[in-house]
Amino acid sequence: MYSPAFKAAIQTVLLHEGGFANNPADPGGATNFGISLRFLVQQGMIDLDGDGFHDFDFDRDGDVDIDDIRAVPKDAAVELYHREWWQKFKYDVLPAEVAAKTFDLAVNMGASQAHKLLQRACRSCGENILDDGVIGPVTRRTLFDLDQWGVITAFRSEAAGFYRGLVIAKPSFVEFRDGWLNRAYA
Repeated sequence: MYSPAFKAAIQTVLLHEGGFANNPADPGGATNFGISLRFLVQQGMIDLDGDGFHDFDFDRDGDVDIDDIRAVPKDAAVELYHREWWQKFKYDVLPAEVAAKTFDLAVNMGASQAHKLLQRACRSCGENILDDGVIGPVTRRTLFDLDQWGVITAFRSEAAGFYRGLVIAKPSFVEFRDGWLNRAYA
């Protein structure tokens, strides 16, 4: 069901995201496997499996709240990541290492921001492309034309700079800095 590239990439995401957390400084709110309450609420009321229950009401009590975040099964988190990130943004058509890094950062900072940083990394490797946050045909073609080690190195640097800028803009995020930088350079 899942491609080998996704299977490898999801392991990195789950490692970085960890289990249940409810840090008041995290704007996403309570999370489990990186799936946040804010994200689930934004997805709205859906019933993809047709069982009559909201798909994110994991404890089946009629609402989506922190208790559902605690109850998120790992396989449900993996399926959400596959559908809402990997497939939605077509990461499978990118070079494997770039796809994995883009996916990991998109989960943490949002897809549009991660895509912009990837495009800036391409620019730092000498390609003049827009950083519009959309991985379209130009970005994909550019990625395959560039040295992959150079792109990944530049991408890591762009991500680290982004995270440092967040901490400067919002000093209360300093508690996340080391984890974010570890993720950027992973």
